[in-house]
Amino acid sequence: MWLLAAAGSALFAGVTAVLAKLGIRRTDPDVATAIRTVVVLAFAWLMAALTGQAGALGSIGATSWAFLALSGVATGASWICYFKALSMGDVNKVVPIDKTSSVLTILLAMALFGETDALPLKLACSAAILLGTLMMVERRQAADAETAAAHGSAYLVYAVGSAVFAALTSILAKVGIVGVPSNLATAVRTCFVLVMAWLVVALRHKLPQARPSALDRRELAFLALSGVTTGASWLCYYLAIQQGIVSVVVPIDRLSTLVSMGFAATVLRERYTRRALAGLALVTVATLAMAIWA
Repeated sequence: MWLLAAAGSALFAGVTAVLAKLGIRRTDPDVATAIRTVVVLAFAWLMAALTGQAGALGSIGATSWAFLALSGVATGASWICYFKALSMGDVNKVVPIDKTSSVLTILLAMALFGETDALPLKLACSAAILLGTLMMVERRQAADAETAAAHGSAYLVYAVGSAVFAALTSILAKVGIVGVPSNLATAVRTCFVLVMAWLVVALRHKLPQARPSALDRRELAFLALSGVTTGASWLCYYLAIQQGIVSVVVPIDRLSTLVSMGFAATVLRERYTRRALAGLALVTVATLAMAIWA
């Protein structure tokens, strides 16, 4: 069951990437993220209510509340660090570091949850996933050489922070979701993500851009749809990590890249280099090997 949930998470996350891209052509990314999170929150609580889990809200213990809150805050912190790093450093330097969060999550799950079965295979697959991810990153020249020179290597701190917080999100959620219905846990956690998302918009003085009159209706529709698919992905993901093995769930969820690249190629007519496709193949094979034999 949890393997199917992990696969569902990857499918919905892959569709989300394409829908979100269609929704941010003119809409500010921070504003788009905040709007999407509102939809995710509504969807998550609707699912919690329809499955009869919302009534268990009062039974959530203090420890679960704390870890679910920390997981939501970690998600927001990861977003903040990521965009700060991009504003200070080259894309081809920041993105590969951020992408290592999946491997970091696997290693943390091994250390903290004792998920050391088939350890040599997991380590080999983790190395392959890392290599494949780096191969998929498009190399670009710096957009602003003066900005890069002014900040030096300061971007590295934020890029590493983005990866660390992204990894901590899954680990903290794994602890917080123990004994809590997965749909309800997702809804509770999303409340804290929402606060972080709108805090970023407010601190960056972008609230005027979030007014309905300032938004493109077509893009708003795509953002709403991406919010629904994000919510579906999160519901599947947290069900999977609640019932399954984190070090296996995370790389399966990572296969959302396969889905998003497929949709982008057919819907957006994007083309990929042989190097990127080879990297995708490596990530896919390593992930499937871990899911089947780990």
